[in-house]
Amino acid sequence: MTCALCSADAPLTDTPVTGGPDGASAALCGTCTDQITGTPDPDHWRCLAAAMWSENAATQVLAARMLDRLSEHDWARDLAGQLWLDDDTRAWVENIARDSGHRDSNGVPLMQGDTVVLIKDLPVKGASFTAKRGTAVRGISLVPDNPAHIEGRVEGQRIVILTEFVKKRI
Repeated sequence: MTCALCSADAPLTDTPVTGGPDGASAALCGTCTDQITGTPDPDHWRCLAAAMWSENAATQVLAARMLDRLSEHDWARDLAGQLWLDDDTRAWVENIARDSGHRDSNGVPLMQGDTVVLIKDLPVKGASFTAKRGTAVRGISLVPDNPAHIEGRVEGQRIVILTEFVKKRI
C-alpha cells in the first residue's frame, strides 16, 4: 500500500480527517503527516495533482486543505481552481475554519497546523521566559472548547496562546 497523498512506498499511519464523518481517515506516510501539522515543503506537495482526484473523500479533503495552505504558490492555486468536489465534500473541507471559531487578531480563520506570528511580547506563565513579538509559532493546535485559545511550541515549550495576540502567516 502507498501513501494516499504522495504515493510513497513507506510505513503508513491511519490519519483521522477532522470535520467530517466519524472515523474518516487516510493512510499517510510520516512525511505527509508531519507536514500537514507542521511547515509544508511546497516541492513535496506537487503530488496533490494526482491525490486531489482520489475516490476517497478523506484524501480529497486533505488535498484541498493542503492546496489552500499552499495558495501563495501559482501551481497550488491552479490545482485548487481545477478541483471539483461535491457539496458534502466541499463543506467538509471548509468545516474546521467555519465551525471552530478560532480567528487571529485580524479576524482571519485559523486552522489546525497553521503558522502564526506573535504580535506582542507575551510573558509565559510558569516559565522563565517571554515569548517575543514576531516569533513564528508553527503547526498550531486549536483548543476545541475555547475559540480564544490555541496551542503551540515556543522555545521548545508547549504553551496556550490567546488568539487576539497572533496573526496568521500566509
